[in-house]
Amino acid sequence: MKIAFVIQRYGREVMGGSELHCRMIAERLVRAGHDCTVYTTAAKDYVTWKNEYPEGEFILDGVVIRRHKVRKPRDINAFNAFSDWIFHHPHSAEDERRWMEEQGPASPDLVEAVAADEEKHDHWVFFTYLYYNTYWGLRALKAKKAILVPTAHDEPALRLDLMKEVFERPAAFMFNTPAERAMLGARFDFSGKYEDIVGVGVDEPDPSSFAPYLPRYKALGPYILYAGRIEPGKGCRELVDHFLRFSGRFPRLRLGFIGKLLMKLPEHPRLHYLGFVPAEEKNAAMSRAVATVHPSRYESLCMAALESLAVRTPILVQEAAEPLKEHCLRGQAGLYYGNAAEFAEALELLVADRRLRAVLAENGAAYVRRDYTWPRIMDKYDILFRSVT
Repeated sequence: MKIAFVIQRYGREVMGGSELHCRMIAERLVRAGHDCTVYTTAAKDYVTWKNEYPEGEFILDGVVIRRHKVRKPRDINAFNAFSDWIFHHPHSAEDERRWMEEQGPASPDLVEAVAADEEKHDHWVFFTYLYYNTYWGLRALKAKKAILVPTAHDEPALRLDLMKEVFERPAAFMFNTPAERAMLGARFDFSGKYEDIVGVGVDEPDPSSFAPYLPRYKALGPYILYAGRIEPGKGCRELVDHFLRFSGRFPRLRLGFIGKLLMKLPEHPRLHYLGFVPAEEKNAAMSRAVATVHPSRYESLCMAALESLAVRTPILVQEAAEPLKEHCLRGQAGLYYGNAAEFAEALELLVADRRLRAVLAENGAAYVRRDYTWPRIMDKYDILFRSVT
């Protein structure tokens, strides 16, 4: 089959959740014998949408990439101010279209390419409901052949009227979790649409691959670990505040951070920025942690949580992120908290009770093997493509 993907950014250096999700699916479909083409922009940075990649056609790991220029970079401060206004005041349909233009990445060339190439592909898979390329790209297709992977969480943008158009147009939906499906189902009508709960696959790594990295993490002593983009929007500032507020209850425990540093961390002997590390080292770091912490309130899946469970490390998550809480409950694989005091209580349980950690760890590994293996995920995509014509 010939399968097209539409995504705001795409590349080996792009490590955002939905962008990485899209790349993993596309690469595995190519290995399965499909022709995959990605329609995307020349942007690398999701804050500014600045054109950093060259325009044109390229091939990465067997996937054809067609990059188109972004018409203008995003002024994030102006956009945030406009978002705050539109989410809290009466406004017009034209205001919402302006919001989508400012949200970006505004690439009319990409939309024109989608319209021109519609008949060249059997299926069009759009990743992430939120952006310009999805809103206008869905409108560019004449036939009902679009598939949407929403990667949605409960946020004000979902309440804009133009999002009704986004969720009306696709013929099929691939949700990340039951929690995401339930949240969207309360707002939009999926009657007559193909739908499935899919997510991503997680490989269970070979523990022998951890060996070169373990001395670094053993030297840290006991620690909890955050892995991902290190920024306030992911809950990292609140995590630091919670940890330092109750650090006296955990005299030896440290808090480590792995990933791209997008905020200043306080200088403190118990806080450690460990850098942006390769996947094997990330797995080793997770395997040695007392628990991994996932403080974001806005998640549709959280690959880092599943990666942690795959290496038999329990998770400690923000209760407000329903999909993360669902991992804990469905997988019996972690604990959740809603405030600083609950964070401290849950962390104390994990630190003090080795048997609890072991039970959560085994449950988590079984949960990932049951619901998030790559053969299971790709079988679902195969059924999707055969079912939606």
